[in-house]
Amino acid sequence: MTLTEKNNRLKKYAAIASVFLACLLIILKLAAFFKTDSLAVFSSLVDSLTDLFASAVSFAAIYFATKPASQSHRYGYGKSEALSALLQAVFVAASGVFVIFDGIKRVIHPVEITQTSLGIWIMLFSIFATALLVSYQSYVAKKTNSLAIKADMAHYTVDFLTNSSVVISLFMIHFFGFVYFDILTALFISCYLLYNAYQLAKESIEQITDKELGTEIREQIKDIVKSSKGIHGMHDFRTRSLGDIYYFEFHIELDGTISLSKAHELTEGVEQKILEVYPNSQILIHQDPLGVRENRLDYMLDGACKLD
Repeated sequence: MTLTEKNNRLKKYAAIASVFLACLLIILKLAAFFKTDSLAVFSSLVDSLTDLFASAVSFAAIYFATKPASQSHRYGYGKSEALSALLQAVFVAASGVFVIFDGIKRVIHPVEITQTSLGIWIMLFSIFATALLVSYQSYVAKKTNSLAIKADMAHYTVDFLTNSSVVISLFMIHFFGFVYFDILTALFISCYLLYNAYQLAKESIEQITDKELGTEIREQIKDIVKSSKGIHGMHDFRTRSLGDIYYFEFHIELDGTISLSKAHELTEGVEQKILEVYPNSQILIHQDPLGVRENRLDYMLDGACKLD
């Protein structure tokens, strides 16, 4: 089994686990809300509804993203993950705004909260189950660098923190009768939802618009090229990511007197070195004779990268 196939399997397992947990938590939180009438529990319920939507979208996106390239989509369907994350961000932001307005309504027309002990036990179970899922998603995200799984993990990380806040809120109401703490907790959750939505939108838009990979990765690739024998220069270096795949594209400058076979051998050597560091990457290298001046992209941006 190839690395890509292993990553795709991990992503699908993580997506299925998040859908299952979201359904379970919705049922439990719905029961807790009907028993307690707590706004904090309600806001957490709304968050779980957004999680179910987000997890379902992530699952669909992963299904399309892992499909092989076709004649109509020769680069594959990797951007499905970024599109799903952007859609999730919009939905999460709308949910956060909804909870804020409901919190304001509760300030104007307070509602008595009952059966807080039941709510506490259900939320404690939610915290435990969410912690297990986030741990697994973190493992999968590190292995696959999947934006869809990262988006899902962000949702459930917020859940873990907000559910903890809900428990504190119910505890304060149950033992001290501090009803407005419930409203404050709900507003805190809403702010987290809005911040999370912003981060998701930002990262997904960056991937959709083919933002360059980080400086550390770019410098690492330059160092690999620089350390390769027979390579005298490098220019027009471009990078991007598509799902969990990195794309590297650049020109190398070679001695113009060497044979085509030798040029191919040197290029293959550079590719193999990069694949050792980033095995799940696509590499496109163009060979130029040393000394030839072109209308280079680097000259239009920040200057060519000379290696010797």
